[in-house]
Amino acid sequence: MRIQLAQRSEADELLGRSPLALLVGMLLDQQIPMEWAFTGPYTISQRLGHDLTAEEIASYDPEAFVALLAEKPAVHRYPKSMAARVQQLAAYLVEHYDGQPEKIWADATDGKELLKRLMALPGYGKQKAQIFLALLGKQLGVRPSGWREAAGLYGEEGSHRSVADVVDADSLSRVRAAKQEAKQAAKAQPGQ
Repeated sequence: MRIQLAQRSEADELLGRSPLALLVGMLLDQQIPMEWAFTGPYTISQRLGHDLTAEEIASYDPEAFVALLAEKPAVHRYPKSMAARVQQLAAYLVEHYDGQPEKIWADATDGKELLKRLMALPGYGKQKAQIFLALLGKQLGVRPSGWREAAGLYGEEGSHRSVADVVDADSLSRVRAAKQEAKQAAKAQPGQ
């Protein structure tokens, strides 16, 4: 299956072949449109002149990395804080997984262990980790036993709750509609 999260062929191609790009895109996916977030790794790699490596990002001069992300068009609405988060993620991957993100899921014994590993990543809370786990299972075939349960609602078959369910323009529209419904429902709750 071809990744279609950025909705731009060259950016999606990078996401499909680079686990680091996919992890960085997921990290960037907050407070900006999904397509912008998942185009971020491609934009960074274009500015560097080659594919991303955790070692290079982790060792990059922090001020220069902020400038790289802030260059127009900016990689994120908050380039300074997101540059720091991307570097923290890269440093963690270098320290714990030899800079190879696929090692996070390659030998995970079950969904619970994989979720725990994802939640340990800088910038990944439980929700982001569950969504990424669902993305791995639904689109990349990474399915250790219990992966759907560990991914919670995001692992449900046929759901349209998150980026894990975006495989084309139609599913993107369905995910957006579901998110709007959830926002409306939350606003309707007393005490919200």
